[in-house]
Amino acid sequence: MEEFFASGHAADLILGVLLIEAVWLRLSRGWTIAQLAGLLGPAALIVLGLRAALTGADWWWIALPLAASLPLHLMDLAARDRG
Repeated sequence: MEEFFASGHAADLILGVLLIEAVWLRLSRGWTIAQLAGLLGPAALIVLGLRAALTGADWWWIALPLAASLPLHLMDLAARDRG
């Protein structure tokens, strides 16, 4: 189990589940790419930061996706406020 996390495969599994969720929302609910990006984009970016941390990447590989998740999250909040 330790190798599963240390290799980053735990984060890969979570990213796979997020991808399945995105496909399901797109096909069954007709969500737009923008809606999917707003809802699942921040989660995917945070998980990418987690993967970088688990695999011992440099600090900026961890910080970059975490920082990039904020604009997508704000975009989602703004869209929900309008809708």
